[in-house]
Amino acid sequence: MKKQLQVVVTGGPGGGKTTALDLFRRELRHKIAVVPEAATLLFSGGITRSDNEQTLRMIQKTIFQLQKNLEEIHKRQFPDRLLVCDRGSLDGLAYWPGTESDFFKDVNSTFDHEIARYDAVIFFESAAATGHDISSNNPVRSESSEQAVQLDKKLQKIWSRHPHFYFVGTSESFVRKIMFGIMTIENVINRYHRS
Repeated sequence: MKKQLQVVVTGGPGGGKTTALDLFRRELRHKIAVVPEAATLLFSGGITRSDNEQTLRMIQKTIFQLQKNLEEIHKRQFPDRLLVCDRGSLDGLAYWPGTESDFFKDVNSTFDHEIARYDAVIFFESAAATGHDISSNNPVRSESSEQAVQLDKKLQKIWSRHPHFYFVGTSESFVRKIMFGIMTIENVINRYHRS
């Protein structure tokens, strides 16, 4: 039995990953299962963002566990499909108010354990990194352009430690960027699915 492939699509706010995933889902709907973003589910379900450190820690621990559980549910529901995760368990590290070791102690895991859960990472750079507009129709996104740039840098620093890290940079053309991102996802899936 071949191991089920699990790929993370992540990046800073306003990077185009959600658009790419929507198009990709339509293109390959019977071959992939897209695991939804845990943070969006939580914040659209009534939890409000907070600057209080203890609350922020609880929110990130909840997102971490929810993300892992969503991935496990999708693995069981779609055992014959490739899992494409809208963000991964390590994204919370960029939002964590303490140290990295503090984060892993609180979530009872390690960096190596979490990174090994994913076969590849496809990173969509935030449009804010090159001064472009990041406004979107996502009602739970609240980051300013400056915050988006900082989050993009933090997320890139975390995920670029994966041995199979693919970077989708910001382009003058959003459509061209999305097409490049979709091709990257497709190439990663083809490469790992054949082996």
